[in-house]
Amino acid sequence: MALIKACKGILPQFGKDCYFAENATVVGDVIMGDLCSVWFSAVIRGDVNSIRIGNKVNIQDGAVLHCTYEKTKLILGNHVSVGHNALVHGCTIEDNVLIGMGAIIMDNCYIESNCIIAAGAVLLENTRVEAWSIYAGVPAKKVKTLSPELFEGEVQRIASNYEMYSGWFKE
Repeated sequence: MALIKACKGILPQFGKDCYFAENATVVGDVIMGDLCSVWFSAVIRGDVNSIRIGNKVNIQDGAVLHCTYEKTKLILGNHVSVGHNALVHGCTIEDNVLIGMGAIIMDNCYIESNCIIAAGAVLLENTRVEAWSIYAGVPAKKVKTLSPELFEGEVQRIASNYEMYSGWFKE
């Protein structure tokens, strides 16, 4: 069973039909919506500030979600996929966003809806990502506009697949 732990008297809260891998960790001031999944070795630490997660969000293997004490909160919208080993720290991510494997999103970044942050990208503090963009590189910059085909084929497909994958483990 996943490690679900209170911190400073605050226990994480979850919506309906969420999946937590046995070695996932969720701590403190975390509120998560419906149909979310938190995969193997993922860590969501709401110990130093609040973390709010929408519906149908998947936090893949090894990802870390955290904030900065008394400075930044973390907000994820609906249909967000956080790729394997990504680090998402004290930022806001709107709906329908794919954070690629190993990406790093720093404090006070703001990612608008319908975007892809490429694998290995590093969004420096205070970066704003405009809607329908693909950002890549170190430091990350806009490399192109997200096409409707790529949006459907990647962002929506991955979010839907993770909802399906979690069903395999709920049986």
